[in-house]
Amino acid sequence: MALANLLASFAPACIPPEAEALRAEVKAFLGRTLAGRPAAERARTWTAFDPEFSRALAARGWVGLSIPREYGGAGLGPFHRFVLVEELLAAGAPVAAHWIADRQSAPLLLRFGTEEQKRRFLPAIAKAQLFFCIGMSEPGAGSDLAAVATRAERRPDGWRLDGRKIWTTWAHRCHWMIALVRTSGGSEDRQRGLSQFLIDLSAPGVTIRPIRLVTGDEEFSEVTFDDVHLPPEALVGREGEGWAQVTAELAFERAGPERLYSSAILLDLLAAALTRRPDPAGEELLGRLLADLATLRAMAVAVTARLAAGEAPVTAAAVLKDLGTRLEQEIPRAVAARLDPEDTDPELVQTLAFLLQLSPAFTIRGGTSEILRGMAARALGLRG
Repeated sequence: MALANLLASFAPACIPPEAEALRAEVKAFLGRTLAGRPAAERARTWTAFDPEFSRALAARGWVGLSIPREYGGAGLGPFHRFVLVEELLAAGAPVAAHWIADRQSAPLLLRFGTEEQKRRFLPAIAKAQLFFCIGMSEPGAGSDLAAVATRAERRPDGWRLDGRKIWTTWAHRCHWMIALVRTSGGSEDRQRGLSQFLIDLSAPGVTIRPIRLVTGDEEFSEVTFDDVHLPPEALVGREGEGWAQVTAELAFERAGPERLYSSAILLDLLAAALTRRPDPAGEELLGRLLADLATLRAMAVAVTARLAAGEAPVTAAAVLKDLGTRLEQEIPRAVAARLDPEDTDPELVQTLAFLLQLSPAFTIRGGTSEILRGMAARALGLRG
């Protein structure tokens, strides 16, 4: 947790004092709760599914931190959540169970949901009783989100849903999905004719198959919809406006510290190794990586300020995600290249091995780097 202490000292004035005041309480809680957890386990952090831990956070009001009090949340702002998330990730807390519901589903429902949807789902999210996944990617569509083919057809009693979603994080352990599907036209229509729906994953016709990764973990799933009935109230927002809604949603997914800290545990272990066996080249490497991380953290704080102002900084979040995940990939590669063969600390070796296996996914999940750079190029007027 030394990394969390160091990063908190970088430009603290950028974070409002009332939000920064939360840090000490969170740090003390994590120090007690995570004591004794091995580094290789903590390296999983926001991909580690632990409902009990999520409920412990919720009991302190730390799930749904920015959900208004009238819907069961703490009614705090994006900077409070930034401080909380930064501490959770730097410490390696297992947050995946509530993560997507807290980060994306709740803000989406607050902005586009009906009053009935807000009353039904938001209090359960804040209590860590209801876990959400996101239905975006599909077989054959890849990162081309506008090419989704899963279709919901209107019927007198609501909608009928057919299709498939893939690389759906923790679908096999979540309760609900918010999915982007086509309600009119075809894939050639691109962004037109797309809508978002709330889907009960226990409904008849929903089949979920976990996907095993090279690490041995099964955090992703393929989800098949076979003539699934959706009631009229399952529609989120307006029919045909799903693309605008999901674009705003992705700003929340790409803007947070989670796109910076996936390899953070390794930096603590590297610092400990250099304390045991000083190495000027290793110390220079650690300093460079920390400087890069501090710069990107400052960018994340700036994006959070725009979220706090009510903006949807889609392009800025995309750039942050691209740069952040590339650094996350560089950290294990750089540490592996400089690792002293005589340093056989098992925690360092095991954590490094895990992150080297997982890190290729960092620039894929949440939007590939190619897609994100295309968004930045379009915003700069470099492409149509």
